[in-house]
Amino acid sequence: MSSSHGGYYLPDPSGWPIIGSIGIFTLALGFMLFLNDVSTGPILMLVGAGVVIFMMFGWFGTVIRESEGGLYNDHVGLSFRMGMMWFIFSEVMFFAAFFGALFYTRQLAVPWLAETDLLWPGFEGGWPTAGPKGPMPIQADTPTADPAQFSTIGPWGIPLLNTAILLFSSVTVTIAHHAIKANQRGTLIFWLAFTVVLGFIFLYFQAYEYAHAYGELGLTLGTGVYGATFFMLTGFHGAHVTIGVIILTVVLLRCMKGHFSPENHFAFEAGAWYWHFVDTVWVGLFIFVYVL
Repeated sequence: MSSSHGGYYLPDPSGWPIIGSIGIFTLALGFMLFLNDVSTGPILMLVGAGVVIFMMFGWFGTVIRESEGGLYNDHVGLSFRMGMMWFIFSEVMFFAAFFGALFYTRQLAVPWLAETDLLWPGFEGGWPTAGPKGPMPIQADTPTADPAQFSTIGPWGIPLLNTAILLFSSVTVTIAHHAIKANQRGTLIFWLAFTVVLGFIFLYFQAYEYAHAYGELGLTLGTGVYGATFFMLTGFHGAHVTIGVIILTVVLLRCMKGHFSPENHFAFEAGAWYWHFVDTVWVGLFIFVYVL
């Protein structure tokens, strides 16, 4: 049975960690087999993903029941907050590595290649570039059917709209946060639901942008170094927005079930922190990927 020792909460022995490990291993193994064209790879990936999802529902469900049962104390709340802060810090370093790759490529590697003809004589460099042997860029947002050319995506269309959407969503989730602290359940649910809708709208526009890039602009993952850095940064950010939307959706459902109180709502706070982080990363991404 769950117990407290010296003010610290000790959970019951659980099988969820080993179940999660099995699921992640199966998912990774299936992905490796898929990359090597082994027919069983996709099946293992689906099985592994299913096990991971089952584990997350079960494990988080256990934590929710323990929290709603009043088993957690201030020490547990502090450990949750410290864990979330370190997790977000690790995510900051994750994106810092990708922004660093963009900086190194654009400011150091490409100019150096342009200055020397040791490997590729006649390479002029400049940005955007797909590399010395990749397709050549043409005017931004100009459709191209030529596989030897690609177009970049200008910042003042969908990227600017998505920036406004995410910045506004930071406002709506903050309003919801104030509502939960004031015990205004109806206001909380409305503004949190609004935030979730804005997140889905962002994802829709990003999917539309990707389809436009692949179908009309010739901009793909195969478009050399520019395509790789563009989709690496925007794609991973889109994945984080998806995770954030899922988190806020679960929190919204819990709010609708009457969970949380003005004094005890860390799950909401964790989701809000993560959402603000995602919004901040997008602002940097908009400036350094789309504008500059």
